[in-house]
Amino acid sequence: MSPTSRFRMLRNGGAQQLSAVPVVSAAEFRETVLRAAHSGLRLSALYARPAKGKTGLCAVLADDAEGVLYVLFSEATDEFRSLTADLPQAHLFEREIAESSAIRVDGHPWPKPVRRSLPDSAAFFREEGAEVHEVAVGPVHAGIIEPGHFRFQCHGETVHHLEIQLGYQHRGVEALLAAGPDKRGVFLAESISGDTAVGHASAYCAALEALAGVRAPLRGEALRAAALELERLANHIGDLGAIANDVAFLPAAAFFGRLRGEFLNLLMSLSGNRYGRGLVRPGGTAFDLPKPMAVDFSARLARGRTDLLAIGKLLFDSASAVGRFDETGTVGLRAAADLGLVGLAARASGLDLDVRRDHPHGLYRFRHIPVVKGETGDVYARAMLRYLECLRSLDFLEGLLPDLPGGPALAPCPAPRPGLIAVSLVEGWRGEICHVAETGRDGRLALYKVVDPSFHNWQGLAMALRGGEISDFPLCNKSFNLSYAGHDL
Repeated sequence: MSPTSRFRMLRNGGAQQLSAVPVVSAAEFRETVLRAAHSGLRLSALYARPAKGKTGLCAVLADDAEGVLYVLFSEATDEFRSLTADLPQAHLFEREIAESSAIRVDGHPWPKPVRRSLPDSAAFFREEGAEVHEVAVGPVHAGIIEPGHFRFQCHGETVHHLEIQLGYQHRGVEALLAAGPDKRGVFLAESISGDTAVGHASAYCAALEALAGVRAPLRGEALRAAALELERLANHIGDLGAIANDVAFLPAAAFFGRLRGEFLNLLMSLSGNRYGRGLVRPGGTAFDLPKPMAVDFSARLARGRTDLLAIGKLLFDSASAVGRFDETGTVGLRAAADLGLVGLAARASGLDLDVRRDHPHGLYRFRHIPVVKGETGDVYARAMLRYLECLRSLDFLEGLLPDLPGGPALAPCPAPRPGLIAVSLVEGWRGEICHVAETGRDGRLALYKVVDPSFHNWQGLAMALRGGEISDFPLCNKSFNLSYAGHDL
């Protein structure tokens, strides 16, 4: 029997009847998910869902080689035997299920809450022994970033274990989205993680369009892709500057910081907002890019490429900077695969994953971006991949803008159809964004699930510190640059 024979298949940005998704017992659900994962599929989402007035489970697995997704439901259940020992990438999903539903997850090795406030009695992992000490950082930080707590178990300067506790600003985003669709929905999606407004809005709109049975016009899809690549450029370049700053290489930090502003200004010219808010809307994009603006964009991108090449050479030709990056914060290929890392963090460790190629939707069905991956899984690999991905995004934009499809950028998006499930994936600048939406009998959203790439990748940061020095933490942290807000939904 095929490992996926019990699942319902769909493609990215597609929808299926809820009644067509197989429903199996909790025990069979566990064995079926494990069998599929061990055959090479990847867990994109695992969450609790209503099932006949009680609570069941849903798994969404990605077959990256074939470009398809598989969905499976479980019957209502009070308990579920943990997958985590056999499938580590399930560990945070199961902790979330345990804290947000009535399902008891039996046998989970570390069943702490993921997002809710911790009682004083909730223990952190603690290492005992002579000369072992503990360092606690946060949740309040000396800046404007969101709260997050990092607790290190150290022997001297060497980190034996890092535990990351988030969830201090749980906002109830999924519950608010499930009350729609309404006019506020896309604004909520843009606010899931403020530096990924285009990515999350694109995933939200693709899910609504799938439920309505429509596609955005090709010109609207092209403008969404352009904005997504501009968002990627701005954030990768900003992170390169921050990485340079963390090793005190200030010329590159200053130049990258200035260059980031150039790409944010392009997003502002396109949408009226430096983070791209207000552009992506159900049915396409709210704003167009007339020919004179497209010509101006192309000229500004060419200047940006010239500056990027010069600043990149300045940074990566510096032996002292590269020496600090090399072999710092390493996550190996096996660990990255076991933990289910996505996006740049996964590719830096050698995993060949990219939604734009593996599950193409929108304009990426017709225009492709070569996937770049590293091998070493260290700060150097994550920094170099940011630089190379910027160059690939510039190639994409420089080819797209002079040849934008004709027609309207926005078309009507009808109300969702009843009794459907839709899955949309977007390769945000941090990695795979996954939105899952279900409609009830009235066509309203009955459930909305969001998986930000940071949800997959925070454990990668914890693993990157093992065996390293505690002074490596700021540099490792910035090389991942994960989202607190995207995790604390």
